[in-house]
Amino acid sequence: MRADRLLSLLLLLRRRGRMTATELARELECSVRTVLRDVEALSAAGVPVYAERGRRGGFALLPGYSTDLTGLTHAEATALFTAGSRATSTSLGMAPALASAMQKLASAMPEPQRHSAERARQRVLVQPDGWLGEPESAGLLPVIQQAVFTDRRLKIRYARREEPARWRTVDPVGLVHAGGRWYLLATHRGADRTYRVSRVTAAEVLDEPADRRAGVDLELAWQQRRQAFREAQPEVAVQARVRARRRGQVVVVVGVERRQQRQPVEEGRDDAWGGLTATAVRSAAVFVDPC
Repeated sequence: MRADRLLSLLLLLRRRGRMTATELARELECSVRTVLRDVEALSAAGVPVYAERGRRGGFALLPGYSTDLTGLTHAEATALFTAGSRATSTSLGMAPALASAMQKLASAMPEPQRHSAERARQRVLVQPDGWLGEPESAGLLPVIQQAVFTDRRLKIRYARREEPARWRTVDPVGLVHAGGRWYLLATHRGADRTYRVSRVTAAEVLDEPADRRAGVDLELAWQQRRQAFREAQPEVAVQARVRARRRGQVVVVVGVERRQQRQPVEEGRDDAWGGLTATAVRSAAVFVDPC
């Protein structure tokens, strides 16, 4: 733990310049006395850290003591600092590691790239969850993650929709976080399978190596399975009349394309929305066919 704290202290001084002991203690979540001991340890190790007294005093590194991260362009730095999702890293138990990694990366950047990355971080947020609905529970994600990261077979108790849960042994391929939900990509008896993590009611990592094809492109595998799932869904034609002033709401919730303008509807069977996100649009439209 102390080695991590010493490195974090050094990186903070690199990035921010002069900092007081109180500021460092707040950032490092330790006492001022601990900060003073750590500064002495850095100095004894040959790090050129010095103290300045007075109102604007504090600890700082000698000018020029820094290591540039060579070869990183403005675009690359911006991409790195806008790609990290806090929600995803928190679910995986990696939020502290992500924050530490980003701090180390920023500290090692040349000043122009660091400035670009900081501006991007303040202006772009990658958030996998949408406006509607709540993220699904993924209580067994740490167990599944362990199997994925260690390439071990996984025994899961999985409940398909409207079916009783049953056990199966799968070979994990990878984890995907999409639309506020976690999915396990795996193979079962040689066939590709996709499991929603929230429907896994029990999981056990087995002491057997997973049968995972070398060089798997996880993003490509996800896109292929997603496309296959969409193509397998039956199409249901529904005709409805939508209130003119509520068409935008229906488009957002149901995901339909805008069609030609329809006349406003009278009060009618707006309860017919059923499973089509009824609470969000039931006052906006009525079914015509089927009714």
